[in-house]
Amino acid sequence: MTTPFQLDRRAVLKGLAGATLALPFLDAMGAETAEQTPRRFCALYTANGMSLPHQQNGINEWNWFPTAEKDGEFVFGKSTEPLAEFRKQLSFMGGLYHPSGPKADPHVCSDMWLTGAPLHDSKPGTYNSVGLDQIVALHTKQHCRQPSLVLSIDAGTGFLSRTGTISYSLEGKPIPAENNPRRVFDRLFRGDRDSLETQRDNLKKRIRLVDAVLENTRSLNRKLGKSDKQKMDQYLTSLNEVESRLIASEKWIDIPMKKQDYSHLDLDVTSEGEPRDYYRNMFDLIALAFDADITRSVAFMLNREDGMGISDTFPLKLGLSRTHHSLSHAGDAVGQTDFARYDRFLSEQIAYFFGRLNEFKDRNGSVLDNSIVLFGSGASTTHNPRNLPTLLAGGANMGLKHGSYWRDGETRLSNVYLSILRSMGIEADRFADSTSVVSKSIFSRV
Repeated sequence: MTTPFQLDRRAVLKGLAGATLALPFLDAMGAETAEQTPRRFCALYTANGMSLPHQQNGINEWNWFPTAEKDGEFVFGKSTEPLAEFRKQLSFMGGLYHPSGPKADPHVCSDMWLTGAPLHDSKPGTYNSVGLDQIVALHTKQHCRQPSLVLSIDAGTGFLSRTGTISYSLEGKPIPAENNPRRVFDRLFRGDRDSLETQRDNLKKRIRLVDAVLENTRSLNRKLGKSDKQKMDQYLTSLNEVESRLIASEKWIDIPMKKQDYSHLDLDVTSEGEPRDYYRNMFDLIALAFDADITRSVAFMLNREDGMGISDTFPLKLGLSRTHHSLSHAGDAVGQTDFARYDRFLSEQIAYFFGRLNEFKDRNGSVLDNSIVLFGSGASTTHNPRNLPTLLAGGANMGLKHGSYWRDGETRLSNVYLSILRSMGIEADRFADSTSVVSKSIFSRV
């Protein structure tokens, strides 16, 4: 008998200029690897920065970053107070930036948030590099039913002038986002309610249909002009994403899904309705997907830049004085306080999400203990590309140590991303323009 081929779980592929990328977990790495507790990643993005009030307005207690200490610990500002119960499971990070940020149109900072790409050379939506969430998906997709879950307040990829997604493929193409809770639920959980025969038949029909459309679209694309080709490239990216998802689903049809309680979900809410209800249902869907190990990579764009999209009116629905983008430009005390109050509203929703992740349990702790949640923005305030507001939560079982307000001068955000990959067991040499991992005050195992 021949000896079965075995790979070390830390095996890497070597590329140009000595760069290396860790292989995804393969069957050849043995059963022990496959049985490890899931390691998950969730990126949450909010547009237009956070409230960092002017000193002369006398409302510094509304600063998103901690500005005071008590008994050796940072004090939460009023806009982040709802997160206080998770002090030991989260950290603020200051001084972060993307080197390409100052060179880019400030309104496309969401495009580069997860990629760190130099976006100043081309038109929005037609260029980029791979996003952090998709690197995670590349290394975790064989263990779960869906490679990744891409969500946004607005569905699709947005307009040519502004993208409506923060997720970019290995080729740097925008991955279409979903914003309808019912469609998200059906994609994640519907198969569990249908018979195996119905699931298999429906899946094969959909794969055949997508294959046919892809072939026809590629043929048409060769005959189009430059502008139309750009539009069709986005469409092809969407179809490729759907096809990959369908093919990945096929092998899971015969594997029972974890039984869960969906009774609290309201799948009829929409992003055009009550903001609180919408966000909480979307966060419930993410938490359920993590708990059932349907996916281990999620990107959720909570708001869009530059006054575009459905969410710009959310502050008005909450009784505040102006739209979201307008509040981000406010210089008076009333406007800056309302901007901070909207930050507080978002903190309340994220606190709800953390609570849900703590309620769900893995073998060695809560789902939050085995998930790294990144929350932040591509601007600090008023389109400033430096000192990007960033919060990290979870990951206790991946070596993250929390309860601090971390600063180390100006630090590349891509260094944080490399540290996240290493904490998840993805042995990448670098990510985007990273130069090193960050200090071990938070990432104790990298």
